[in-house]
Amino acid sequence: EHSLIGRYVGREIDDKNLPVKNTSYSMCFRKEIGAHGIDEKGLFRTHQFNKIEMIVICHPEESEKFYKELQTITIDIFKNLEIPIRVLAICSGDLGDLKYEQVDIEAYSPRKKDYFEVGSCSNLTGAQARKLGIFTRIKGERVVPHTLNNTALATSRALVALLENHQQKNGSIKIPKALWKYTGFKEIKGKK
Repeated sequence: EHSLIGRYVGREIDDKNLPVKNTSYSMCFRKEIGAHGIDEKGLFRTHQFNKIEMIVICHPEESEKFYKELQTITIDIFKNLEIPIRVLAICSGDLGDLKYEQVDIEAYSPRKKDYFEVGSCSNLTGAQARKLGIFTRIKGERVVPHTLNNTALATSRALVALLENHQQKNGSIKIPKALWKYTGFKEIKGKK
């Protein structure tokens, strides 16, 4: 998200070019790693991980519409992967700086019998654009657009959710139908 929004720092975006919608696949690095327990090792919490990020820069009156659209993209990804999810609204006391509202998309973990975060969507309204000097003009008047971001998919956590939710009693793993054209197979065989 930082590299995507960073392209617009200090820029005036022509009103006719709004909304701006960008997405990227990027490597990310986490400072803390391997603290405690099973969820601090393996795929769940790694120092380096990959994710698909999305940003939107839009007219202020459109930010709620795009907030819903970004959420729907992540929800649809996991529904197509046949992974049970829930949407968790983050309370205002837990919101990061600049955020107006945020939801986390959480996948069900049969192992933990609980949910864990696999995506996050935020509406920053005009706070981020104002701080970064991003603006537009509407009928000659300088206006601060709204910015939104969405982690549509963190690959390692998505893989954990996929493996846990599709593993069969014999150890095999069913491949969701949406992936068959990419994998060329429908199942990963278990040990014999």
